[in-house]
Amino acid sequence: MSDHIYLCIDLKSFYASVECAERGLDPLTTNLVVADPERERGTICLAVSPSLKALGVPNRCRVYEIPQGIEYIMAPPRMQLYIEYSAEIYAIYLKYISKEDIYVYSVDEAFMDVTDYLELYQLTAKELGVRIMDDIRSFLGITATCGIGTNLYLSKIALDITAKHAEDNIGYLDESLYQKTLWNHKPLTDFWRIGKGISSRLAGVGIYTMKDIAHVDEAILYKLIGVDAEYLIDHAWGREPTTIAEIKAYRPKESSLSTVQVLMTEYSYDDGLLILKEMVDLLCLDLVDKTLVTNSLSLYVGYTQKGMKSSRGSVTMPVTTNSVKVITKHFTQLYQNIVNRLIPIRRIGISFNKLVDEAYEQYDLFTDPAELQKDRDVQLAVLNIKKKFGNNAILKGMDLQKAATTLERNQQIGGHKSGEQ
Repeated sequence: MSDHIYLCIDLKSFYASVECAERGLDPLTTNLVVADPERERGTICLAVSPSLKALGVPNRCRVYEIPQGIEYIMAPPRMQLYIEYSAEIYAIYLKYISKEDIYVYSVDEAFMDVTDYLELYQLTAKELGVRIMDDIRSFLGITATCGIGTNLYLSKIALDITAKHAEDNIGYLDESLYQKTLWNHKPLTDFWRIGKGISSRLAGVGIYTMKDIAHVDEAILYKLIGVDAEYLIDHAWGREPTTIAEIKAYRPKESSLSTVQVLMTEYSYDDGLLILKEMVDLLCLDLVDKTLVTNSLSLYVGYTQKGMKSSRGSVTMPVTTNSVKVITKHFTQLYQNIVNRLIPIRRIGISFNKLVDEAYEQYDLFTDPAELQKDRDVQLAVLNIKKKFGNNAILKGMDLQKAATTLERNQQIGGHKSGEQ
């Protein structure tokens, strides 16, 4: 919709900038990486400061990839602190824009529909963006970049590509300017939602730019990438009909809960089963907390051996429930059926699918409803204790075994240290 104006604001090297701000340092001139020094040098840097990027150090590199001779500060990740900073920045957004017109895309990025605010403030979109960015910099010491576009997609591309080359960290695109300046831009992977896989498939038929995509026979694109070709064609022309209001109103037909754990070392078959049970236990608590039930379970197990295909499987239970006892039983059977007992394990993922409200809980002839209610009461009691006293206030015996990870992961956010002890 050409009568809309969107801002897409990103917090530059967010985690690294927060660590610099906490130390009273300028992230634009300070060499700092956010990485856990207790892990091996192969650990991934969650963020590197802009000054390190200027020296050619890529974001999300591994510690050993930082060239020797570059001095830098290594800051352990503090995920809770970053969330607190993100909340404060969201509060700054709310000074200017109603929450109905803000879509938080990630912890460090947000879209805003500013169409109805420009006349109110008697500002251009760029002036409003600068004011918000200056506020963030002034109050928190965090540098932001801003993309301005006539639709959500163009604001994102203006941020990701155009703003990076602007001295004021602001980029602007409408459909005409997009076609004029970026139709021949390479590589295609610079564009949102185009990964290496799609890019290589397109290259296989001689497509290397957005202009190529815009002018190729659409049937070729649908054959290459399926229904997602519709989005790619729109984006090639700089079109995006979706609005923030539509995103917020969207409700999926089916919902799921999932969690994945990348293990810090090789795990045996038996120790992997312990990790699986811990994961099921925690995700079942989430089910109970949300008053949801499921009858569909999925399991993924990845191995350390190169070339070894991961194990995947799913099962439909005869009951629809959130009982940890019932769900653990079925996951254990699934694990025993699909997992290779001889190859060390490095990744485990589980998913509860086809979630519905507890009101739709279903039993089979062998289910004792009273027993299920007793199980749920115990889970509710555990939830209440954890909410009041912390996640490690109550633990199961399995959580104290040597190979267990729950005790440590309860002190993490997103698999990284929260910063709280």
